[in-house]
Amino acid sequence: MSGATEHLPRLLALVPWLLAHPDTPVGEVAEQFGVDERQVRRDLELIWMCGLPGHGPGDLIDVMYDGDRVSLSNADTISQPLRLTVDEALALVAALRTLLGVPGLVETDAVDRALAKLEGAAGGVGDDVAVATAEAADPDVVATIRQALAAGRRLHLTYWVPARDEATERDVDPIRVFTSEGVPYLVGWCRRVDDLRTFRIDRVLSLTTLDLPAEVPPEARQRALDAGLFTPAAEDRVVTLRLEPAARWVADYYPCETVEERGDGGLVVTLRARDDAWLRRLVLGLAGMVEVTAPAAVAAAVAGDAAVALAQYAPFGPAD
Repeated sequence: MSGATEHLPRLLALVPWLLAHPDTPVGEVAEQFGVDERQVRRDLELIWMCGLPGHGPGDLIDVMYDGDRVSLSNADTISQPLRLTVDEALALVAALRTLLGVPGLVETDAVDRALAKLEGAAGGVGDDVAVATAEAADPDVVATIRQALAAGRRLHLTYWVPARDEATERDVDPIRVFTSEGVPYLVGWCRRVDDLRTFRIDRVLSLTTLDLPAEVPPEARQRALDAGLFTPAAEDRVVTLRLEPAARWVADYYPCETVEERGDGGLVVTLRARDDAWLRRLVLGLAGMVEVTAPAAVAAAVAGDAAVALAQYAPFGPAD
């Protein structure tokens, strides 16, 4: 039981168990949880740093040893029944249903049981919750990615890049999987560019697990934990955008290298764009709210695209 997915549930179970069984020999605790005594002591050292917000002497859990026996105190809130507000219950129901909507991502039996208990305790609070699911994701592809992650193996992907309308071949060392708005994504170290990349799993055309270990540079793992839907690379083009107040969200959604307030509620940001097609779609989709100010060649190209688009409306005459 050394993986993080097993470590956290053990820690969560260890606190209430020790509260119910004070003055228990460490060896007995280890036997109860199926680990050795050294692991139990490491767990207790971590629990000793946990508690309520504030992290003062009266906020943290106390771990007390009497020879080889251990007890906990100052953890009464954990032993109390959890009471959720309606908003909290709805958020949990929506999150669990989102997990169920991503085939192969989780053990559905466990999520089904948790969802049934939550909905039963909340009195049907989630009856009207509807969650968009990622039905386009191939469950076999998701399952293969999960297996490769667990085994620490490299993957070979045939991946469709819609901006260029082409299929690319690449070897990827998988790091993690996450979902956004019901769509599953894979974050991995792409051997084609020697950098982190985020892939939409429903755009994976084919997938093979290679007989090679996944070898992710140590410094990239922390970056991967923070990676969202777009991970910029050093070779990507730097562009400057002038954002109107209604388009401020762009600075929150995409990684920006600089962000400057304009004084009227708008922003001037610089970010890296992997290809001009993506940038054109962003700017044209926010017509009137975003302007490319640099580089000049990109600004001219986007302005040309906008003019062509406006020309398509000419036959219909001016708007009233």
